Amino acid sequence: MDDINLHYRFLNWRRRIREIREGRPLRCRERLRRMLRVGDGLRYHGQSDEVGCFVAARPLTRRNRYYEVTIIDTGVRGMIAVGLVPQLYKIDHQPGWLPHSVAFNADDGKLYNGNTVGQQFGPKCCRGDRIGCGLSFDSDVGQLTVFFTKNGKEIGSVDVAAAPDSLFPAVGMHSLGEEVLLDLNAEWGMDEDDGQMIVDSHEEDWGRLHDVRVTGTLLEYTGKGKSIVDVGLAQARRPLNTRFHYYELEITDAGEKCYIALGLAGRDYPKNRHPGWSRGSIAYHADDGKLFHGSGVGVPFGPRCFEGDIMGCGIMFPRDFCQDSADEADDWDFDASPKPNEVQNDMYVRDEEEEEEEEAEAEDSDARKVVVFFTRNGKVVGRRELRLPVGGLFPTIGMMSSGEKVRVDLHPLSG
Repeated sequence: MDDINLHYRFLNWRRRIREIREGRPLRCRERLRRMLRVGDGLRYHGQSDEVGCFVAARPLTRRNRYYEVTIIDTGVRGMIAVGLVPQLYKIDHQPGWLPHSVAFNADDGKLYNGNTVGQQFGPKCCRGDRIGCGLSFDSDVGQLTVFFTKNGKEIGSVDVAAAPDSLFPAVGMHSLGEEVLLDLNAEWGMDEDDGQMIVDSHEEDWGRLHDVRVTGTLLEYTGKGKSIVDVGLAQARRPLNTRFHYYELEITDAGEKCYIALGLAGRDYPKNRHPGWSRGSIAYHADDGKLFHGSGVGVPFGPRCFEGDIMGCGIMFPRDFCQDSADEADDWDFDASPKPNEVQNDMYVRDEEEEEEEEAEAEDSDARKVVVFFTRNGKVVGRRELRLPVGGLFPTIGMMSSGEKVRVDLHPLSG
């Protein structure tokens, strides 16, 4: 029996040493009060005169020195605080109010450094903004530099007296309706090229990203927004199929002009063309409510969409549809070509060469046809019958003006 106890104590000692080396606190769990956590989401669950606070289970370390919070809803007052606190911080106080804690507040842009009186520090933040907090370990012994970011850009830093591995990510809220998305594994200091296809996060969902930043389920336009070629494009990694045949987006910020498009396109769709503008695509555009299918000519289709609206797109497959049959079809086409009297989109003019190619393409009578449908706030707006291209149709989202942000759910339904 003594040998068994000794062996157990040895294994426990080894486990504790491993936790210390990995920067994990011993016997520590995340703590929260007057908040609800669902997955990576945090939601205020108090009476507005009471503080809600969340403290993560693990501190920031040299290996994991940064985290981010995306504001999903500012609620009544937007009193959301993002910062760092000691492990045993009193969670009936906002981060930054008590000694040895520091936090940046979204509602007033102030920094609270161990005091209930804040100092002006950075810009205010609103719905869709990302607030980041991280550590720099280049300071003197006994000092750490805490820095804060907004939408990926550093806004300032402050030195605090603290030991490494002693400060824990913390989020505070103080009014009804406040909600954020938490990313405790965010990266900082990665070089990004706005003109390059990148996959920032959720790589399993998105196959192609151009001038679009991904934070959880949020897509944010990062392009210039100056001309028709400044398109931000996000295309899913997998096409719609009989199991996952529908997806949705919510407009969390309409930006300057709400040039947001939701639709379907082939795998090799041009990255600088809005969905629906080029052959092999179809899309419902939020700014004018028009449907674009393979050209810059839009047809009246449904109502315009604004901030808060939910747009959806799906495919109705025939009952006898075989998924492999889509690969046997030629390049796709639609039932009807645009009529001569339809209004030309003033932001895009089709290439004559592309028109000639489309007219010369012969329709394949054996191709399998499906019905693409679009929704707005859960109600069907309209449908179009078309032929599937080789490889299928991929959820494709376009944005083209500054400030545009959408939250995407690629699998709201299955069947």
